[in-house]
Amino acid sequence: MIRVYDNETGSLLGDITEAHLKFLVDQLQETSLEDQDYYVDQATIEILSQAGAEPQLIDLLKSGMGTRPGYEIRWARE
Repeated sequence: MIRVYDNETGSLLGDITEAHLKFLVDQLQETSLEDQDYYVDQATIEILSQAGAEPQLIDLLKSGMGTRPGYEIRWARE
């Protein structure tokens, strides 16, 4: 199971599939091979959506952002 967390609050945003994780890794910049966190803002969500992200992944990212201009997520295999 791959869980996605709000890195600031530590709260669980939800679970994603292997396909969702692969999509995020392929689309977003990582600073190292061990990198498991990403900064997400409205522009990131739009780019992911235009690149073909599944609606479930977009909904999860939007729900975590709330009214903030952006936030950092992290994923973990549990």
